[in-house]
Amino acid sequence: MPKIYEMPPHLADLIAAGEVVERPASVVKELCENSIDAGAKSVTVEIQDGGMSFIRVTDNGCGMAPEDAKIAFLRHATSKLRDERGLEAIATLGFRGEALAAISAVSRVELLTKERDAATGTRVELEAGKILACEAAGCPDGTTMIVRNLFFNTPARLKYMKNDKSEGAAVTVAVTKLCLSHPEISIRYIKDGHEEIHTPGDGKTESAVYSVLGRDAAKSLLKTEGESGGVFVRGYVSTPAGARGNRGWQFFFINGRFVKSRVLQAALEQAYKNSLFTGRFPACVLEIDMSYSKVDVNVHPAKLEVRFSDERSVFDAVYWAVRGALETESAPAELTVSRSTASAVRSGLSDSAPAGNAKSASFTSKPREDFFKSVSSDEFRSGFGGGFKRAEAGGAEFRLNDVFPSKSREQGKIEMPPVKPVAAPDWTPDAPIAEEREERPWRFIGEALNTYLIVEKGTSVFLIDKHAAHERVLFDKLKEKGWRPEGQLLMTPVIVNVGEETAAVIAESAGLLGEYGFEIDDFGGGAAAIRQIPQDLDISEPEALIEELSGILSSGGRRGLSELRDDIMHTVACKAAIKAGTRSEPASVTGLIDKVMSGEVRYCPHGRPVMMELTKYQLDKGFKRV
Repeated sequence: MPKIYEMPPHLADLIAAGEVVERPASVVKELCENSIDAGAKSVTVEIQDGGMSFIRVTDNGCGMAPEDAKIAFLRHATSKLRDERGLEAIATLGFRGEALAAISAVSRVELLTKERDAATGTRVELEAGKILACEAAGCPDGTTMIVRNLFFNTPARLKYMKNDKSEGAAVTVAVTKLCLSHPEISIRYIKDGHEEIHTPGDGKTESAVYSVLGRDAAKSLLKTEGESGGVFVRGYVSTPAGARGNRGWQFFFINGRFVKSRVLQAALEQAYKNSLFTGRFPACVLEIDMSYSKVDVNVHPAKLEVRFSDERSVFDAVYWAVRGALETESAPAELTVSRSTASAVRSGLSDSAPAGNAKSASFTSKPREDFFKSVSSDEFRSGFGGGFKRAEAGGAEFRLNDVFPSKSREQGKIEMPPVKPVAAPDWTPDAPIAEEREERPWRFIGEALNTYLIVEKGTSVFLIDKHAAHERVLFDKLKEKGWRPEGQLLMTPVIVNVGEETAAVIAESAGLLGEYGFEIDDFGGGAAAIRQIPQDLDISEPEALIEELSGILSSGGRRGLSELRDDIMHTVACKAAIKAGTRSEPASVTGLIDKVMSGEVRYCPHGRPVMMELTKYQLDKGFKRV
């Protein structure tokens, strides 16, 4: 058996750093959280080269005394925990004392700090965890941390870092979460000399949302609040029309800390049940305030995951708050849960207050009329992709492009547009008619639910999923072309706000996407410009298209090029195929039915069947005729 020996301190520090410092974004997160814990009201974050070569975080917090500055970089040195009782109700973002030790172990660090009443400040310089200098220095009140050459002494870690753009996008996401969780702090973010984010620090979540996510995102969000079992929820959720192609814009904050939680995610998405298209996810910025003693944040090295003492109360609070926002037509303009109340709840001072029933909780949301007034008709239609349908009690359906929503709302009913008869195609004596009169072995009966084609053949009735079948036809057609679809330039580029991470993934794979007919540029500020798409591709949902491509490309490293190519082509075929929920004319689906009934098309590109058979015997048996 190998001999057991004690690990050298420096090696232990490097291993510990691997748990805390994964990339530059981790460094920014830890340093900013220290600034927030220090009571800062203003924080400035600066990075260069994605944060790999330079990170500077400056705050106007309480600063450190000279003796504290020197020992702050020791492992488990902390000002936030005194004994084990402190673990029962953690009220600070940082508490383990690992961040500064881990960061200094894998970089060159310079610290400038000064307490408010001190005559001078302190400067500490470190390299690979060793203090090179500690001296008095002139500096403003607060703390400035400078981190240079991250992972310079750990080449094994350095080689796994992505390019500067991707790392910079991850830093932007980290700063975004801090801005949304602490709107009372003015946060300024500068990347490669350009200011990317600057929040006012006025304490209003809506101001932070507007500054970080942009005007369009802010306009599509509904205000919400609620309480259940001592758990208070406030924030914003998207309308069903504002749902996105992934969960990248779901921000949950527990007592001011960004967390990932299956409980919160399930509560949010359950509230939208039967309100979203398949593959769409709601966006949200939700702040959950609860007693510190009822949530355990010490279950993950990066403190991202949490554990609740009563998951049911948390689920109910989020679920009913979101349902209230989606269902309530009018509500007060101001939130009734103040931040002082939230602070009392976190500290456990409001535990004795009546919890109330989850369903009887009060909720507020943006009035529906105000939402429609805040968006122009063109924006409203484009938000629904021009093809949204809604079924009323009588089963009638209408298109929002054909019926202006405010008109039907004023009259209290839905007015159906007049159905125009389809004109018969022109015919000339020279036109071939042999194919028109050709007898087929099947008969097209009609269409069910604007999705399934009904075909009769022999003693059976067949239901054909027209979207899945057409998707397979287009997929096979692309294969015949050698996976190189022809591109079509757009007369006007389509600009979509998809977030820094998604835009970075798309820009990084511009060459690969170009091979398949796409030309998508990084437009800056988390936006992408679509300039060219494959021929016949539907561009009615550009955000969903880019988010889907980003998801494929992000997981490409775990699969081969062949699978990656197939997935991109699946996306192209899916977006170009006939849409379920739209009515098709018989003449437009005849060729498609031929391919399915002949056995040429049996499965969609994802392996699902495109046709289901009901025999006469099955029907007779169902009606008790046999």
